[in-house]
Amino acid sequence: MQARKQIHVVGAVIVRDSEILCARRGADSSLTGMWEFPGGKIEPGETPRAALEREIREELGCAIDVGDALTTTTHPYDFGDVTLTTFWCELRSDVPKLTEHSEVRWLSPAEMTSLTWAPADLPAVRAIMSAH
Repeated sequence: MQARKQIHVVGAVIVRDSEILCARRGADSSLTGMWEFPGGKIEPGETPRAALEREIREELGCAIDVGDALTTTTHPYDFGDVTLTTFWCELRSDVPKLTEHSEVRWLSPAEMTSLTWAPADLPAVRAIMSAH
């Protein structure tokens, strides 16, 4: 039996004025239209925090301060097992720009349940709600 592909990714739970940045996946991605915490793959030799800073710069054109880890969960998708580590983050500069996402929204933790989240992001959504 062939081992499943292991994909390690990071996600930013960016907080501003008690609201969380939620990003909708664009048409050119897997899980199109689902919501996620922005971020991406950890490159070889990169720390999770460095990967997250780079990904947010590339995806949203802004700088963040990466804080404590929130959750780490693994979710099996058809293309492989995704291990997602989310971190609490704050915007350091600039306003998020849409490059890979079709939409972003700032929502309170209670409003986040109205979105259709990518399965790997759901444990972090639940953790955020229980933290508030």
